[in-house]
Amino acid sequence: MGFEDSIVQTVECIKETIGNLDRSKLQLLALSSAGVGALLCYVAWKQSPKTIPMGDGWWGAGEKPLSEDKTVHRFVVKTSVEEIEDLHRRIDQTRFTDPLEDSCFHYGFNSSYLKRVVSFWRQEFDWEKQVKVINQYPHFKTKIEGIDVHFVHVKPVQKSGQTVLPLMMVHGWPGTFYEFYGILPLLIETDSNVVFEVICPSIPGYGYSEAPHKKGFNTMEAARIFHKLMERLGFTEFYVQGGDWGAFITSNMAQMKPECVRGLHLNMIIARTDSLGQLLSLVIGRYLPFLVGFTKEDVRRLYPYMEKNIYDILRETGYLHIQASKPDTAGCGLNDSPVGLAAYILEKFSSWTDLGNRDLEDGGLERKFSLDDLLTNVMIYWTTCSIIPSMRFYKENLKKDLKTRVDRVTSVFVPTGLAAFPDELLHCPRAWASSRFADVRSFTYMSRGGHFAAFEEPQLLANDIIQFVEKVERKVHK
Repeated sequence: MGFEDSIVQTVECIKETIGNLDRSKLQLLALSSAGVGALLCYVAWKQSPKTIPMGDGWWGAGEKPLSEDKTVHRFVVKTSVEEIEDLHRRIDQTRFTDPLEDSCFHYGFNSSYLKRVVSFWRQEFDWEKQVKVINQYPHFKTKIEGIDVHFVHVKPVQKSGQTVLPLMMVHGWPGTFYEFYGILPLLIETDSNVVFEVICPSIPGYGYSEAPHKKGFNTMEAARIFHKLMERLGFTEFYVQGGDWGAFITSNMAQMKPECVRGLHLNMIIARTDSLGQLLSLVIGRYLPFLVGFTKEDVRRLYPYMEKNIYDILRETGYLHIQASKPDTAGCGLNDSPVGLAAYILEKFSSWTDLGNRDLEDGGLERKFSLDDLLTNVMIYWTTCSIIPSMRFYKENLKKDLKTRVDRVTSVFVPTGLAAFPDELLHCPRAWASSRFADVRSFTYMSRGGHFAAFEEPQLLANDIIQFVEKVERKVHK
């Protein structure tokens, strides 16, 4: 019997046992498990550290010098005729393999639709025009811990009576800062009493940020570098927002220097789900959700648990195992073939937006995104040769057991806003989130959207960020 079969058999056995209990015994079991869970959470909270160490690092090539240039330089994205001609030459030499009949996107990116995307890329996509779109906002670079850190810094249109608040937004993989171009206008000019000065950095090794030259660069290292960036820009207090790796990095920022993070907003919710209390709530929650803090919407999104949280995740995380083990090997082909790179990246924008897209010939890509926007994101990876260092980030973060890492056993104590999108790969109920985030001010069941929230649903995400910040600011000024 395999590991998965053992899990299934155990869960089915527990379900059968619970199903044979009468209602009074079910209630007693639920109350007992809730009490045990609460006690375990309290003990864990009392024993866990309240912050994680700031530390220090050097990621530049060679030895650390005695001093480092802290100048912030204006940066402009550029292209050239040679760069575009090289891209076109490589595209023209692409070898395609016919897809299996009726396979849609279940085997990965369907090559019939890929030919359509590539034809658009070769004949209609205008990289020079998209570079101008990228440069519509001010870009900068500054050297921190030996590497050039790239960021977009946009100041707001402030109306009378509005408070300007700094907000750092951090992307994930396989995204870039460009994911935020749709939401930026909604944050730098608002009808609220708050408006944002937005900083969107590129994670080192992604896009226009220099890749670390040494091993060991994980989310905590990125969090420290981004704290140093905000300090260099003159911000002592600010909000942070993120999804995917950005959710890990911004959570680390809140754990590292909570006195600087005024509030944390996440559109991917990361909480430990391996405690006894959570296991019991998972088993009981389907039958008596109100006794374990689940809502009807939690039940709808969580169950059937094995299908949604085990099998679907196994189907969608093959890339993770490759990138967490031998990223340089797989990355060689992606870094050499623009079409291979596009297929690898855009497949994620299909399935992670909605798993139902796997049933479609075109992967549903153009339901939420334009090909111009999708290929601009791909081009940022292509022109910077950053796919391999971006993939290495998985190995650096997963080379040790995440469950025992200091940031995983440390709660987050800053005011927190959580946006739960219905098509995110995993759903985390508020009852579970509260075991990690001690001060949840806002938990929103978003009406639509998946993993790439800012890219897919900029208006919905902007609204949720604004209402969360308004709540925090009202309490601060009481």
